[in-house]
Amino acid sequence: MLEKKSIEYEKAVLIGVINREQNEEKVTEYLDELEFLTYTAGGEVSKRFVQRIDTPNPKTFIGSGKMQEVEAYVKENEIGSVIFDDELTPVQQRNIEKQLRCKILDRTGLILDIFAQRAKTSYARTQVELAQYEYLLPRLTGLWTHLERQRGGIGMRGPGETEIETDRRIVRDRIALLKKKLTKIDRQMETQRGNRGSLVRVALVGYTNVGKSTLMNVISKSKVFAENKLFATLDTTVRKVVIGNLPFLLSDTVGFIRKLPTQLVESFKGTLDEVREADLLLHVVDISHPNFEEHIDSVNQVLLEIGSDDKETIMVFNKIDLYQPEVIAEDDLTTEKTSRHMSLDEWEKTWMRRMGDHALFISALNKENLDEFKKRVYRAVRDIHVTRFPYNNFLYPENLDAY
Repeated sequence: MLEKKSIEYEKAVLIGVINREQNEEKVTEYLDELEFLTYTAGGEVSKRFVQRIDTPNPKTFIGSGKMQEVEAYVKENEIGSVIFDDELTPVQQRNIEKQLRCKILDRTGLILDIFAQRAKTSYARTQVELAQYEYLLPRLTGLWTHLERQRGGIGMRGPGETEIETDRRIVRDRIALLKKKLTKIDRQMETQRGNRGSLVRVALVGYTNVGKSTLMNVISKSKVFAENKLFATLDTTVRKVVIGNLPFLLSDTVGFIRKLPTQLVESFKGTLDEVREADLLLHVVDISHPNFEEHIDSVNQVLLEIGSDDKETIMVFNKIDLYQPEVIAEDDLTTEKTSRHMSLDEWEKTWMRRMGDHALFISALNKENLDEFKKRVYRAVRDIHVTRFPYNNFLYPENLDAY
């Protein structure tokens, strides 16, 4: 019997800064997410470095003393990658590479690398490649000498590996070619969307790793790839779903994230057209995450950027089976109760109550409250459908229970 090979994770170090915009608690949360991103990319975090600094060092982002501390740790522990939570300038990245002599990535570069791993279709690969080239263009000077020393691993997927001797002119030509290719594919996809007829379109949106694909699988009885990693889904999947006898189209879209690289928002505008053209949005939220409210704000910001913030939306609070409020001991008289100590019942009495039946609480994995979910989605889809086709009113009763 053959033994399964153990997965070798590349050792990485994370670096974050405390400043006026983000306090220590916020930095810890961001680094937790960055660690999950690193794991998704195939890395293992060995250590975190955090520095309190109001203004980033224009040469090395962090101060010289902290940089020496990082350098000593990198040498002693054979670290493969040093990953910054904030975006580095080309000059900063080049200077840090010279001093640390290992791969240097920022949050944007890491997310682009994960997208490069996850892109399966020609369309997704083209979108990611365009985003990579636009990100790499101002960094070409330091990148090629860097790639001569390092091969493979985190941050090394994509155009950098095969285009070592590429100059800026060739890269710009490639960017222009990819944009033409995407424009052509976008037109084809627009035609496909137009050929779907007048069925009501529903789109699943939300932060990455909130369970959109799992919910899609449950509702549509299909097998969309779902995994407990960030950005498991890059390509939009569209399925015809029937609740009662009412058909509609359901699309699963790429997940959003804080500090989403602008290159990706631009490159994936064709994919986001599914959201723009949807009649109804199901905003899926991982309520078990301690900072789910910030995730909601991040998603709403992207929806605002793509002009979809005014669409009818149902908030779907998923993973109620994993929700665990923090508990204050009975003899603890100093700890102040915060939102993290609230039960689900208490949450429902906050701003969520004002949403009425536009807020649902489910567990897609355990199929909890799915009947209520289907009834609510049915009513919303029916209202849109009978407005579009009044003569079909008698075909679909107002309540799903009537079937």
